[in-house]
Amino acid sequence: MQEYFRVGVITSPHGVRGEVKVFPTTDDASRFKKLKEVLVEQRGIRKEMKVQHVKFFKNMVILKLEGIESMNDAEFYRKCDLMVDRKNAIPLEEGEYYIGDLIGMNVITDEGRKLGILTDVMQTGANDVYVVNSPEFGEVLIPVIDDCVLDISLEKNEVLVHLLQGLIDEE
Repeated sequence: MQEYFRVGVITSPHGVRGEVKVFPTTDDASRFKKLKEVLVEQRGIRKEMKVQHVKFFKNMVILKLEGIESMNDAEFYRKCDLMVDRKNAIPLEEGEYYIGDLIGMNVITDEGRKLGILTDVMQTGANDVYVVNSPEFGEVLIPVIDDCVLDISLEKNEVLVHLLQGLIDEE
């Protein structure tokens, strides 16, 4: 299971007092209001920084992080990922999963055949879509609906699916 989750990316300094603009990569940007600290990841090294205050501007989050006191300090963190550990992640409802935990899972059909590896989750308006890299069929797109996704087992590292007609091109 994934231990850390990216919640945003620092895009640039904001003003001269060390605030940073953050592009949120989380479903709910308001979650930043509840964060006491974040892990700033730069070149594979994570540094814990306390969140001093949060503002919102258009589609961006403006953060003031402890230790960043000037525009020059903030410039140093441009393009850094903001991470949270699992204990600070948004709690999930029953039947919900973190995308990071799903990536890399084996996808098995209800006929017992290994279809491939789940490589991405596309979030559409109606439902998510699992992207499966299949050695036999190439890229397979599986809608995350009850008719297709029958079971997800983090313990077994498997997603059990039923392939509706037309999802794969069998000749």
